[in-house]
Amino acid sequence: MIPIKVTQPSHSRPVVTIALIAINMYVFLHEEWLDPYARNHFIALYSLRPAYFHAENLVTHMFLHAGWLHVLGNMLFLWVFGDNVEDILGHFKYPIFYLLCGVTAGLAQVVIDPYSRIPMVGASGAIAGVMGAYLVKFPRSEVKILTWFLFIFTFDVPAWAMLIYWFAMQLFGGYGSLGEASQGGTAFFAHIGGFIMGIILVRLMGTRQRYWRREDLSW
Repeated sequence: MIPIKVTQPSHSRPVVTIALIAINMYVFLHEEWLDPYARNHFIALYSLRPAYFHAENLVTHMFLHAGWLHVLGNMLFLWVFGDNVEDILGHFKYPIFYLLCGVTAGLAQVVIDPYSRIPMVGASGAIAGVMGAYLVKFPRSEVKILTWFLFIFTFDVPAWAMLIYWFAMQLFGGYGSLGEASQGGTAFFAHIGGFIMGIILVRLMGTRQRYWRREDLSW
């Protein structure tokens, strides 16, 4: 199931969200242009590897991706949910919020699997924070979901239902991965950490005063 649109309107241009998407795509294309040896070195240098922890990699890892499906899927989620969160936080607070969620996501995975040597890459932890903020601010917005069963079709679900379902899948996945430490795969605890931090931060940082009436216009 793929979210492709939300009903909540945005009243400002999502310049930071667009910039984040552009940066992620630029870095990914740079990865793709490298030869295999140089690409492996690039990923080893800038990914987050808990066993070889470097603080700066808590930031750099969230701009790397493992393949086309990985980067395009993450950027789609960022585009669908990011503009509304940027709208209420403002263009200054939003990138700080995004980076803090991504750093927290990386730390959560490091704490759970501190001896892993497998490179951790991807913006999904930071985007999970955006989704957590969306759950707090726009729970009754409708999300249009694209799916397929024999044929392709779409349907609408409340944002709270879609986001709680997504978070529950991360919890189940994380619990199931505990016995498979250091084996790679999805960084479920990064998603969990980012999502929870997004819920906390959007409350602590507050929304722009003149936009408070925009929250949850679907009500």
